[in-house]
Amino acid sequence: MSEKHTLVIIVGSVREGRFGPVVASWVAEQARAHGGFDVEVVDLADVEIPLSLPAASPKFAGDSYPRPEGMAPLTSRLEEAEAVILVTPEYNHSYPASLKAAIDWHFTQWTAKPVAFVSYGGAAGGRHAALHLENVLTELHAVTIRDGLAFPNYFTAWQDGRPLDPEAPGYAKVLLDQLAWWTAALSAAREASPYPA
Repeated sequence: MSEKHTLVIIVGSVREGRFGPVVASWVAEQARAHGGFDVEVVDLADVEIPLSLPAASPKFAGDSYPRPEGMAPLTSRLEEAEAVILVTPEYNHSYPASLKAAIDWHFTQWTAKPVAFVSYGGAAGGRHAALHLENVLTELHAVTIRDGLAFPNYFTAWQDGRPLDPEAPGYAKVLLDQLAWWTAALSAAREASPYPA
């Protein structure tokens, strides 16, 4: 690939003892090996994310939206990102409140950008969380990638920071190939003309 695009991988859980950083580290390793991306991992546990939101919508407030100072690094990373991977567990058949709050504090930062999902959980592997995220990100005019990664029963299916399934790197490559294609296409489209949101 001739041009690398900026990829931000977000660790969505802030729960004590979470497994998300392990999954995100492995995904980042796969993305760097893929060669199509400059990769950065953002951990929401390091970000100030209040649950209460200002009255105005970030869609209409734009740059004047009053975000907390501690959220500035996340906002900056999302603005610079040409692609995003959300790493999420499944809590009660959905995704964590921390991830929903981080999404809701932003709007234009998601617009016309590709977003992929890597989930982990019990028997379902976090797939319910990914399905809910697809609905939310579509509302924000993002483009969701069909082929995500799901890790069922992660507590027995990983060892030494790696999934035991030998097919996992191949599945990751499919996700990353699709993400790279959409990233190039959408980056070119945004440069050619403003997205009609």
